[in-house]
Amino acid sequence: MAKTAKDIMDLIREQGIEMVDFKIVDIQGQFRHVTIPAAHFDERTMVDGIGFDASNYGYAVVEKSDMVYIPDLDTAQIDPFCDVKTLSLIGNAMVIDYPENRPLAQYPRNIVHAAERYMRDSGVADTMMILPEFEFYLFDHASWAVDHNQIGVSIDARQAHWNSGTEGSGCVVPFQKNYHIAKPFDTTYECRSEMCLEIEKAGIPVKYHHPEVGGAGQFEIEPMLGEMSKMADGTMMIKYIICNVARKYGLSATLMPKPVYGEAGSGMHVHMLLFKDGVPVFSDDSGYSHLSREAHWFMGGLLAHIASLCAITNPSTNSFKRLVPGFEAPVTVGYATSNRSAVIRIPAYAKSPDQRRFELRNPDATCNPYFCYAALLMAGLDGIKNHIDPHERGWGPYDVNLYDLPEEEKAKLHSLPTSLEAALDALEADHDYLTAGGVFPPELIANFIKLKRAEAAELARIPHPAEFDRYYNL
Repeated sequence: MAKTAKDIMDLIREQGIEMVDFKIVDIQGQFRHVTIPAAHFDERTMVDGIGFDASNYGYAVVEKSDMVYIPDLDTAQIDPFCDVKTLSLIGNAMVIDYPENRPLAQYPRNIVHAAERYMRDSGVADTMMILPEFEFYLFDHASWAVDHNQIGVSIDARQAHWNSGTEGSGCVVPFQKNYHIAKPFDTTYECRSEMCLEIEKAGIPVKYHHPEVGGAGQFEIEPMLGEMSKMADGTMMIKYIICNVARKYGLSATLMPKPVYGEAGSGMHVHMLLFKDGVPVFSDDSGYSHLSREAHWFMGGLLAHIASLCAITNPSTNSFKRLVPGFEAPVTVGYATSNRSAVIRIPAYAKSPDQRRFELRNPDATCNPYFCYAALLMAGLDGIKNHIDPHERGWGPYDVNLYDLPEEEKAKLHSLPTSLEAALDALEADHDYLTAGGVFPPELIANFIKLKRAEAAELARIPHPAEFDRYYNL
């Protein structure tokens, strides 16, 4: 049952809440927040909202930037990271209008809800379930400087191979050998267990956590499948919890795609499946890997639009340092069963009809999850609408290790974009599938491209430490 303002006020009184915190999502997919004393929360808060300047969030031009934030009461939960007892709520941005405020079409939560409405209106399905995997590094130290007289990064993890000569306990993990490694080498087990307990308290069931491949402190937390819009909120909360619990343990957590040169990068693989009236849309015992034609068309839509999707699913220059051969990251446009070298992998262990699905392996956690999940749904629905068969298009199934193919065979494969600029070029040329049904406003796409082009251009102008290594003495 949906919560009411009275429910929240009762909770404030019963739990001794002192402050109410309103979390807002900016265009980059990062939380911002505004806090009011709990005594001031009442029914009018749901009508008047909290005013804010949307231009500072990346959404609106300055002369039309005044917006109001209306909290979603169903997201209310006590924030475990505040010393002052605080109730936290996620909400929506509204355009100030009369007689009633209207939703800001560019706001991420509104985008994901619009995509779900478009899905229901299509008649294909009424529910999209997703499962994002959260890979991240935990460092004992992380610092960086970008200034006129210094450009550099310093990171350290006590378990990393480079500490083999200094770590007195001997618990140093060999390079790229961290996968599922046990104690005493797994020194952050308690930290990650607490992360998972806090994620569960936030109403997000957890499947498991474990060490990942990167020996310098890479790990993974995987939740259970959840409805798309709820998991978009859940993604924000999981990242929030990972980073805040890490700080409690004196660690620094990062979900950036490639923080360590030479080690495995961190992705956010997204599993997805559709249901209609409780019946799985993607299951068919007679299809390849027990997937239906709708599932194949959905994959076809993802692969047809994968270059432009990369601008949304991998929206950082660092993203494309991960998408290179040799580190279990996908580089090839294709699909296969149990094959991590293709961009779409069908897990062989998902055997029951209501679990049959596939995962897209290129996304990473620098994305805005609301834009990412909505874009994946829109691309897949476009594939179903236009019957895009991935096999007929030559995208698989690739039931071989694509990294080990002879060079002449590799030359026949299609690859993901190799830079953010290339992905943005693709998005500029291919975005009609996103604007279908008014889900992604054209001005949002244009604004997003402009923002990211400026970001990429700025980073391209900054000298890189590796350039000193290569060119200083030439």
